[in-house]
Amino acid sequence: MPETGMLKRLEEVEKKYLEIERNLNSPDISPTEIHKYSKELSDLDEIVEAYRNYKKTLERIEENRGLLKDKDLGELAREELEELEHDLDRLENELRMLLLPKDPNDAKNVFLEIRAGTGGDEAALFAADLFRMYSKYAETRRWKVEVISISETGIGGVKEVVAAIEGKNVYSRMKYESGVHRVQRVPSTETSGRIHTSTATVAILAEPDEVEVDIDEKELKIDTYRASGPGGQHVNKTDSAIRITHLPTGIVVQCQDERSQHKNRAHAMRMLRAKLYEMEEEKRRNEIASTRKSLVGTGERSEKIRTYNYRDGRITDHRIGLTLYKIEAILNGELDELVDALTAYYQTEILKQAAYS
Repeated sequence: MPETGMLKRLEEVEKKYLEIERNLNSPDISPTEIHKYSKELSDLDEIVEAYRNYKKTLERIEENRGLLKDKDLGELAREELEELEHDLDRLENELRMLLLPKDPNDAKNVFLEIRAGTGGDEAALFAADLFRMYSKYAETRRWKVEVISISETGIGGVKEVVAAIEGKNVYSRMKYESGVHRVQRVPSTETSGRIHTSTATVAILAEPDEVEVDIDEKELKIDTYRASGPGGQHVNKTDSAIRITHLPTGIVVQCQDERSQHKNRAHAMRMLRAKLYEMEEEKRRNEIASTRKSLVGTGERSEKIRTYNYRDGRITDHRIGLTLYKIEAILNGELDELVDALTAYYQTEILKQAAYS
């Protein structure tokens, strides 16, 4: 049975949920309040549904216990009781997870950065494969993907790509993808059939609201230049590409995907804001990490997180020791099994830390 404090918190959550429902049904509600209360209700939907299922399961357990001595229904009640007690344990664990403090970034949109690492042309081809994988995953979740900048090779590879991904809870599903991804396969140019190892680096940056990051325009150096495509050919004949340098930190962002200088500048500013926000978030994470031993799931960019082995058809996530023999499906965007396993592992770590704190 969950502790009294947990049950009290759940009762308070349900009470708040009912209050929000009443506010939404008020005839005097304004459009702004509708938006506000609808979001609050949506945030509580999952935990309230789980709590109500928990209470119903408790009621059914009591009903079945009352039937255990019944000659006709006793055996059936015993079998159902076993299933219900199993359900109750699962619901208790689910409720504990749902009561954990939420990552404030989980509902945010993200910037996805992929850069080819060691391995030359093969690394660039792998970077392109990763971008296709994330694009297909975004499609399955009905997220919008917008390329901010891309540097392509002549053979279908990508040296670097930056994209904005917008939708529901993007960061919560993508935040564990940051790190070094490694591929082991025979390149198409390899005549001897020798397996090569190449890498690509993925970074996931939560996109902050404008009010969360204050940027002083005086601290920016803004350059314009002519955008160019693969092989050096010009995308257009005007200086529409933008490079912004944040002088205090040395962070440089650039955008050349749009023909409009104004749009490229807006995209570059969004990227800069995300990078400055990530810098502050990293400081915060390091402060927290200094007080605990585990750094699993921090998304450190230098951390080798996953290996894609084409010969064996397997993908291994090294942080949690998970191997799946589904390389084709995963590269086609079927990432949920991996993401769910990482989320469950990280949440369990938080629960452990909460228990010892």
